[in-house]
Amino acid sequence: MALRAKGKVFAAAAALWLLAGAAQAAQCGKTAAGFEEWKAEFAQEAQAAGVKSRGLAALNGATYAAATIRADRAVKKAFSGSVEDFMRRRGAATIISRGKSLKKANAALFNRIESTYGVSPGVLLAIWGMETGFGAAMGKQNTVSAIVTLAYDCRRPEFFYPHAIAALKLVDRGALSASSVGAMHGEIGHTQFLPGNVLKYGVGGANLRDKETALASTANFLKGHGWQAGVGAEGNMGAIAGWNSASVYQQAIARIASAIDND
Repeated sequence: MALRAKGKVFAAAAALWLLAGAAQAAQCGKTAAGFEEWKAEFAQEAQAAGVKSRGLAALNGATYAAATIRADRAVKKAFSGSVEDFMRRRGAATIISRGKSLKKANAALFNRIESTYGVSPGVLLAIWGMETGFGAAMGKQNTVSAIVTLAYDCRRPEFFYPHAIAALKLVDRGALSASSVGAMHGEIGHTQFLPGNVLKYGVGGANLRDKETALASTANFLKGHGWQAGVGAEGNMGAIAGWNSASVYQQAIARIASAIDND
């Protein structure tokens, strides 16, 4: 799956300043050459940021994820064209149809989530369907290798560096393991969270391969990005933009969510 820009900031200002300073220490690279040397430097920085033995062991076992780099270079194309074209490519009609059925079948769950976070079912189902086909395709890429490779790669190391630290901390906590798999950019679970957002918005133990946890965590993310109850997806474009910065994605999610909610 292509990159989802799920939140630009997930730590306090002081912590981000510390990580940014550390990020400047390890030299980025554009190929696999230098990755192992970079990992050795990054391990010291990760340890200074609070990563412990299990996280460091996972880092040591991480390999350069060439498939992730290829996917990253294709991100712009994935969000090209009109909203209508994007929705057609991503199977919006199927997402709407199945989303309506799942809303009815899981009414108690969605009522509980809406009562807690104020987030209506439609947007959660739209994101769930768009990201993984309702859990059918959560990815097969090694999560630690993917996110560490992106932190090393020179294209956007400042974005992925803190997510790489977060992934190693999730390994320490047992929410991830060295062998955990997910999407190409290191996203995790039913709705595809980046690791830093799991730390900040994950609920119920942050096992995002569990659908109820993933949906509640997604609602928590949207609430944290300004979701206002009672105005629907089209009145909450700012919160959806926090989930993904691509305009066609935001508009598609809003349209799908409205179709599901207004059934």
